Amino acid sequence: MSPSDRLEKTRQKMQEYQENGAKLGWLINRKQQQIEIYRWHQAVEILEHPNQISGEEVLPGFVLDLTSIW
Repeated sequence: MSPSDRLEKTRQKMQEYQENGAKLGWLINRKQQQIEIYRWHQAVEILEHPNQISGEEVLPGFVLDLTSIW
């Protein structure tokens, strides 16, 4: 999310991406230090201040280090 984005509007975009076939999406909310993980046909998972997130099966071996973002 950019500082000018509204959370609800961004969540709607994430849902739209899923409806269009995205298998994995991350909504990075710096202000609340949360990551919302959107997975194909699953409930949204919210992580509080994680140090890293992985690409899971969609991007095997990919890890995003979040320590510099927080």
